[in-house]
Amino acid sequence: MRRFVSLLLALAAAPTPLAAQGVSVRVCDSSYGIFTPPRGPELAVVVASEEEASGEIRFDVEDDRGVRVCTFARAYSLAGGDSVRLGFAFDADPGFYRATVRDGGREIDRFRFGCDPERILSAVDAAADFDAFWAQARAELASVAPRYRLHLDKERSTAARRIYLVEMRSLGGEVIRGYYAEPTAPGRYPAVITYMGYDSEPWCPDADAAPERVELVLSHRGQGLNKSENRYGDWVVCGIESPADYYYRGAYMDAVRAIDFIASRERVDRSLIFAEGGSQGGALTLAACALDDRIAAAAPFVPFMSDFPDYLHIAPWPASALFAAAGRAGIPEPELLRTLSYFDIKNLAGRVRCPVLMGFGLQDEVCPPHTNFAGYNQLGGPKRWMVFPRRGHDVHNEPSWYAARDAFFAERIRKIRTN
Repeated sequence: MRRFVSLLLALAAAPTPLAAQGVSVRVCDSSYGIFTPPRGPELAVVVASEEEASGEIRFDVEDDRGVRVCTFARAYSLAGGDSVRLGFAFDADPGFYRATVRDGGREIDRFRFGCDPERILSAVDAAADFDAFWAQARAELASVAPRYRLHLDKERSTAARRIYLVEMRSLGGEVIRGYYAEPTAPGRYPAVITYMGYDSEPWCPDADAAPERVELVLSHRGQGLNKSENRYGDWVVCGIESPADYYYRGAYMDAVRAIDFIASRERVDRSLIFAEGGSQGGALTLAACALDDRIAAAAPFVPFMSDFPDYLHIAPWPASALFAAAGRAGIPEPELLRTLSYFDIKNLAGRVRCPVLMGFGLQDEVCPPHTNFAGYNQLGGPKRWMVFPRRGHDVHNEPSWYAARDAFFAERIRKIRTN
């Protein structure tokens, strides 16, 4: 860790506190952010008081694993009606950090901030047979006849688009399903595949919402529309005994089979197939792009399944489930990590060549930003990211994300159509 240096304010001892019933402490918005060179982090608060008061503001900063890296403190003394801004600026290595702010013994806030995330180094740890492993999975998928079946949903369909429940067969002959929306007007259209989050409730596109495009919302094996047939139990631990049996070998192939289906439709412009999804859906989006070159651009957000060696030590889940399952099966941690390495988005990301827009919540405790960037930094094509400083694992509730995603896809459509 590069030495943290206080640039603005030296560590100071607080005077004897005075009664301060009217003191308010607000963390400045600028503290919730991503700091990139030449600007280093600056954490700041505004302290205000309705009456005479004194005390000490303290910032404790930890790394993602909860190891204390520095503490900054500064005394304040205010007359009634006064306020003061206290800032602490310093240098930090690339990474994400957690700050806890206290006014004396009173905790004010906890939050995460980031430093130069595109320089975070999470080494690729793919096994020697990684490429052969996925080539075999693709070959097995190709041997399965998809047997597409579409069932028109008359109630959801409108004059703009028809809505279907679609069924198809994937790896191992597994039947998977999704909701499919197709414009009624003649022509060929861009298509967007949405890969769903872990245990998400299935949802259907609004027939009138986007008549200019085809949409498929896929439910993966044992999840969503397929949950009544779930034979996997808790998906993230199913088959953890070996890479060949792990649940996500089939789930990643489900993502590819969805591309097969979209590419088979006459109303689809096959040069304009897009992918998006959040959390598990973000991982499946990136896996699809890595394992199939037909995706024109992708917009994953808060992606799951990345950088397991760090992930399992900085987030409570899925570590709790995976370590418990490994313990029951007598699997040591190195063997567990070797199995997971075949499905680690960090190891697949280098295969991705299409443009990618990634969204993430800076306060995400489920798929922390460190894990998002472990994969992002390995991507092999054009890329950019979008941060939501006060959001956690809930970027799906952020309208500006969807506006940015749609603009990103529209930009790609214009480029492809003009070339």
